[in-house]
Amino acid sequence: KAGFTMNKEDNENYDFLFKIILIGDPGVGKTCIVQRFKSGLWLESQSSTIGVDFCMKSCHVDGKIVKLQIWDTAGQERFRTITQTYYRSANGVLCAFDITSESSFYNLTQWMEDVSKYCAGDVLKLLIGNKSDKSSERVVDAEEASNAASNWGALDYVETSAKDNSNVDKAFTKIATELLHKHSNPHLAQ
Repeated sequence: KAGFTMNKEDNENYDFLFKIILIGDPGVGKTCIVQRFKSGLWLESQSSTIGVDFCMKSCHVDGKIVKLQIWDTAGQERFRTITQTYYRSANGVLCAFDITSESSFYNLTQWMEDVSKYCAGDVLKLLIGNKSDKSSERVVDAEEASNAASNWGALDYVETSAKDNSNVDKAFTKIATELLHKHSNPHLAQ
């Protein structure tokens, strides 16, 4: 069972350290997801990320302390060349879109091409459909998103809402757990 803590002693002591990058179009809620996960807070208005923001959070997975180094990348095109350098050493990628924005979903193709181009071949990917609190404004079908996740070789598709805190921890737990299992059992690594 996985759980998240913010104990000061966890800052130094951990069994595994994994680098996670969060990518996707501007305005899909990447920074709000990270903020909600890190501190439990949600801010109605969030300024656009300039380049890359960084935070750390430890979690308990299967009796181990897993420290996640989370890189929140800017979605704007003008930052693409800067943010792509952060892809190289990533262990996991959370690729986010807004379920109320068709363009943010269709642009995932470009984001996934960047992942293929700049990340290691064995990087773990998770697709996130954010803003599930606005399901009445949904334009991207959950089944279509789930199929896209499968086609891209992602672990799964998870719908989140940074606003009402639904499935945010679940998304990070899922990727942390898979990374732990992969790195605890080297013969399972591809």
